[in-house]
Amino acid sequence: MGTYLIKNGWLVSSKAVLKRDIRITNGVFAEIGERLSVNLNEQVIDATGKHIFPGLIDTHVHFREPGLSYKATWLTESAAAIAGGVTTVFDMPNTEPATLSPTLVQEKLALAKQNARCNYGVFLGISAANCQELANFDLTDTDFVALTDDGLYFSGSGHLLADHPEALEAVFSQTDRIVALHSEDSALIEQNEKAFQEKYGQNIPFEAHALIRSEEACLVATKRALELAKKYDARLHILHLTTYKEALLFDKALPLLQKKQTCEVSIPHLYFSSEDYQKYGPLIKYNPSIKGKADRMGLLRALNENHIDFITTDHSPHTLEEKQQVYMQSKSGGPTLQHLLPMLLSLHETGFLSLEKIVEKSAENPALFYGIQKRGFIKEGYYADLVIADLNKPHLVKKENLFSKCGWSVFEGHTFSASVDMTFVNGQLAFQDGKITEAVRGAQVLI
Repeated sequence: MGTYLIKNGWLVSSKAVLKRDIRITNGVFAEIGERLSVNLNEQVIDATGKHIFPGLIDTHVHFREPGLSYKATWLTESAAAIAGGVTTVFDMPNTEPATLSPTLVQEKLALAKQNARCNYGVFLGISAANCQELANFDLTDTDFVALTDDGLYFSGSGHLLADHPEALEAVFSQTDRIVALHSEDSALIEQNEKAFQEKYGQNIPFEAHALIRSEEACLVATKRALELAKKYDARLHILHLTTYKEALLFDKALPLLQKKQTCEVSIPHLYFSSEDYQKYGPLIKYNPSIKGKADRMGLLRALNENHIDFITTDHSPHTLEEKQQVYMQSKSGGPTLQHLLPMLLSLHETGFLSLEKIVEKSAENPALFYGIQKRGFIKEGYYADLVIADLNKPHLVKKENLFSKCGWSVFEGHTFSASVDMTFVNGQLAFQDGKITEAVRGAQVLI
């Protein structure tokens, strides 16, 4: 493991942007200061004019393995992660088989240990169909990061806990672990879908997605879940929030670690609005849906005002063939992980996010919220996960430069104004100038 001295970079934290040198030794940040002297046998990296971020932490990805490796694997998607400035990911349970038991958690962790180029954690799946199994699990087990029902609706209707207050109540009564929910009301969605099918058949226009998976469907489900969480003083976390009205339901005054009910927003919902369905169609079909411009602006406002606690990607690869179907057959989700830091820096360039807020919401807060040990901050003694970005180096997104196995991106042909130059994972140079260091592997996070 090499020793590095990064000189003259602009170190970004939630508090300030300061010119600092950073020494990395034995996989950790050994020294941070001004004008550090060079030691013998130390590799010096000149970061003059560049910005240094803690490695981003994306706690909402779908890496598809096991079972769906034809469109994504731990090896390919973790490559996309480090190319996008992400050094830690948490994988959702909707693989095949779904990660619905501690045994299946261990099997997925074994895959990650062998193949993940970044650090990792996994969720334990819990749904209305298997919540009775909680009594048989060790809920103090730290090999899973939290409980979630996200994505489990893929295996059949009726699985979302937000649709089943009695099941959600049973979960809250049995654990004080984080329960992370996909919050939509399926009955309202099915009612809306039926109305559009009667009008359009299978060829529903994609801009109708925001009306089918509507604001009301989200708001009803989130209000219901929050009411139960407050009844049990439970740790409820709402995933990929999509409406401003929902965001305002969450406390902005309390410090993050004092909050019991929290929420996140995924980058597609900050970046796109329903106007973009005309251009991108199925490529931006997500569940919950990308909604109108007012909600996009509202989510950005709520993020800056701390109603929303952190940012994720909901990276969810499908093949292009699976996406480019008529509305009723088109899969929901898409690959975004490789573009996370460039997307955030684009929002910074247009005045929506400060550099400090980017670090707070995409590195520091995820680490604090899930209790990830010694990550999310550039501090002496912490694991050396960091990203060097050049805010003045545009890069064109091209198909041949994509790492995700599905092989496409909604951003093909788009030029971002900033680039990821280097990504370090546990003190190892994992990505540099568009190329992956093949031998580097991440580690399971400690919580």
